[in-house]
Amino acid sequence: MSVSFAASAALQLLSFRNAVISTLRTAGCVFAEDEAELILSAAGSPDELHAMVDRRAAGQPLEHVVGWAEFRGLRIAVDPGVFVPRRRTEFLVQQAVSHALGRGPDVVAVDLCCGSGALGAALVAGVGEAGGGRGVELYAADIDPAAVRCARRNVAASGGRVLEGDLYAPLPAALRGRVDVLLANAPYVPTDAIGLLPAEARVHEARVALDGGPDGLDVQRRVAAGAARWLAPGGHLLMETSERQASRTVEVFAGGGLEAAVVHCEDLGATVAIGTLPQR
Repeated sequence: MSVSFAASAALQLLSFRNAVISTLRTAGCVFAEDEAELILSAAGSPDELHAMVDRRAAGQPLEHVVGWAEFRGLRIAVDPGVFVPRRRTEFLVQQAVSHALGRGPDVVAVDLCCGSGALGAALVAGVGEAGGGRGVELYAADIDPAAVRCARRNVAASGGRVLEGDLYAPLPAALRGRVDVLLANAPYVPTDAIGLLPAEARVHEARVALDGGPDGLDVQRRVAAGAARWLAPGGHLLMETSERQASRTVEVFAGGGLEAAVVHCEDLGATVAIGTLPQR
């Protein structure tokens, strides 16, 4: 009886899996098999499974469907409508960790335009993994209330604070001149190019997380303009940009009084601008 029951259950699971894969393939999901495994593992009941498959087939991001995204080895909660952390942005965090480790044992870090809070959470984890008794005093901020709610769950374990507001506005005044590492994955897609983005982004993520203004640099300019007031001497502003926009991002940083450089990662297709506040 038990063998027969186990065999029946296995056949039923295989049937479910094949049906899910078929539905996802028909919907155009390139990695249907992998996505099916994730959805099957996340679903708590057959009804939930069907609902999740329908949502994915309708074009919702997989991360919104299953409720999380993997980012630098962390499972980051991602609620519907919240910007999904991209794998290329792992390079931005890698650079931030490297610069944080050069700032001494107690690092003050700020994650602006934090979205889900993935960057801040990964920064704290990366510095912690390096050992040496280093710690990170983390603050994160976003203008989108849905993102703030999501980020609070993701940075809770690190003891970070997530604040709601526009860029620097919600930060405690006591942080001025104390920030060692300022992360800002600010939106940099030009407004006219939003319509060219995949539907997963332009339909299911908040526009405020994508739209960088007419030339894509509006939010970058605002971040760079205020950075010198918040950075500690020798502190760093790190911002993702595109290879095409990188030279203009450097000009924006220089206009804010920062010494700027650009680094690339070919494997991830990532470009990061790094601005340093000169030592006084």
